[in-house]
Amino acid sequence: MSKHGTKGPRERGIELLSVTMAIVLWQLVADLVVNNKFILPSFTDVLFAFIRIIEGGILFTDLAISLLHFGIGILSALLIGIPIGVAMGWFKIVNRALDPLIEIIRPIPPLAWIPFAIVWFGLTHTSAGFVVFVGAVFPVIINTFDGFKSVPKVYVEAAKVLGCMSSGSLIRYVALPSALPSIASGIRISMGVGWMCLVAAEMFGVSTNGLGYKIWWHYYLHQMDFVLVYMLILGFLGLFIDRLFRWYVDGQLLKWRAGVVV
Repeated sequence: MSKHGTKGPRERGIELLSVTMAIVLWQLVADLVVNNKFILPSFTDVLFAFIRIIEGGILFTDLAISLLHFGIGILSALLIGIPIGVAMGWFKIVNRALDPLIEIIRPIPPLAWIPFAIVWFGLTHTSAGFVVFVGAVFPVIINTFDGFKSVPKVYVEAAKVLGCMSSGSLIRYVALPSALPSIASGIRISMGVGWMCLVAAEMFGVSTNGLGYKIWWHYYLHQMDFVLVYMLILGFLGLFIDRLFRWYVDGQLLKWRAGVVV
């Protein structure tokens, strides 16, 4: 890393070399050791499959549908999870009322909700979004709660001295800015969990379209090169979403944490 945190030519060269060596090793193992396209497709097999998918035009439809499912679940998790976490962290009576319920429901795996998602919403976008929501909402609630519980008491007392007396004002001007790093961490975790739930939901029948659905569909056709293409697309897309979120939060929303003003 350079002085200002950007990658220099040497770091980029090492990354490029590492990726190139991994691809070469993958190709050699697939062609010379495994020599079975069903067990391990080679890099060139996957590349040609990717080209065929692009030419078919269906990739963009599946991509849009998966992002729609993901968006429904994540936005629902934020709209519901953050207010619940704020209320539990700020008001003790709310915490005592909701904590037992949350701790009973939270350990249930999100995939266990798939039957109810299908019964309640059918094979719709809402059904897939619901499974994403179940996986994403609890990290948001817990991290928001922890952030509000960790607000230094001296901040609250100082705000009261300066005339900020109501709970609404204290939450808005004192607690929320202090808890923001913890909330951001919870959102990032929820996005990772939600992305995994999205793939599983689409694979196991909640949706009839999407990237996860296509993995299962091509598996039944024994087209493992196409399966690997969709797996890599999911990986790269998840990486892009995470990096984009980190860029916005660390570089814009929480820039003050770095203590650097350029």
